[in-house]
Amino acid sequence: MVVALASRVYSAFAPPKVEKRKDGAIRFGVLGAAKIAPMALITPAQSHPEVIVQAVAARDRSRAEEFAKKHGIPEVRNSYQELLDDPNIDAIFIPLPNSLHYEWAVRSIRAGKHVLLEKPSCNTSAEANILFNLPELTQSPNPPVILEAFHNRFHPAVRKFLSFIEPEHVVHVHTDSMVSWWLVNKDNIEFSYKMGGGSMMALGTYNFAMLRMIFGSEPVECVSCDVGVLGDGIHDQCDADFRAKFRFPNGGIGEAETTLRGSLLWKPSEARVTHGEVVVPDKSLPDTQEKVRTREVTLHGFIHAIIWHRIDVKDSFVVRNKKDGQPVSKWVESNSYKAYSFAEAGGKEFEGVAGEAWWMSYRYQLEAFVNRIKGRETQFWVDGQDSINQMKMLDMAYEKSGLGLRPTSEFR
Repeated sequence: MVVALASRVYSAFAPPKVEKRKDGAIRFGVLGAAKIAPMALITPAQSHPEVIVQAVAARDRSRAEEFAKKHGIPEVRNSYQELLDDPNIDAIFIPLPNSLHYEWAVRSIRAGKHVLLEKPSCNTSAEANILFNLPELTQSPNPPVILEAFHNRFHPAVRKFLSFIEPEHVVHVHTDSMVSWWLVNKDNIEFSYKMGGGSMMALGTYNFAMLRMIFGSEPVECVSCDVGVLGDGIHDQCDADFRAKFRFPNGGIGEAETTLRGSLLWKPSEARVTHGEVVVPDKSLPDTQEKVRTREVTLHGFIHAIIWHRIDVKDSFVVRNKKDGQPVSKWVESNSYKAYSFAEAGGKEFEGVAGEAWWMSYRYQLEAFVNRIKGRETQFWVDGQDSINQMKMLDMAYEKSGLGLRPTSEFR
């Protein structure tokens, strides 16, 4: 087991390099020498025959040159705009600070480039409404493709987990995620209000997306949102941690909590789903009895499933008399699952979906992004309306918290 884990993780971060196709390869330009770029694009691209990371631009050319040399990127541009103006660049990856996502995504779309946009897509839903409804996205025969990079939503573990859930019967969901305190300095962009910082923007947005997928709908109300700040008088508009509660259309409650100042030891993210009672047909029972089931489904590690994850399914059954509800018998059935590839996930809905056990979620995401650009079928996707709804949920929480929305860009 340890050997398999080590082999999988090693291959994920040092994947086999494949020969690039001479014709039809998608050439990426990267805006900014961001820390996330290697894991989110550069490393996954090594094993994709149709992806070439061609160029990078940063505010400081020397920094871009250093980044390019370190990661084997052939070309460096003097500015972001110069990269967008390059006719040999097909797609743009935007891992910039949150407050710059909207402007440079709009500029990229208007330059005719496909866009892989780090999450959260924007600072506010107002920005998202403009971005994902740009006329350029629908008015040309082959419009640009834009994807908010919710990488974990493309991983087999998340999809296998969702296959055990019946949204209409969900009554409660708990989600949590964390970053250890020593990984995030107070001077990082996560604590910069002007840059769109905050734990909800940095990490909690994953929790929110999980809630929306689990309920299969949008929240109707943010019941509460309690936040903690550093309290130094400088970074107090940014939540260092939060705990939010949402009500969904079926009456179910979804909870999310995140901290950027967690304990020394890392705890995998968790999504725990509780279903209400469901009558299960059973022809072996007399007409006077019925069998009911309640289910709890937990996914440990919903953000970075490649490192480790486990799906626990606990079904509690009761056979009872219909007349008085008295139980006749009770039992519990528990099973655990893992799914590092769609072949391992099983099920007809996963048949034919590409992937290897060592693919990290970013690699699955890149596969879908390329397939969408090439006009191929994509089993899973995050469309523009989905991204708009995601930002509406973030707005809802920030308004309830009292911190207010993140700054909205004046760029149009």
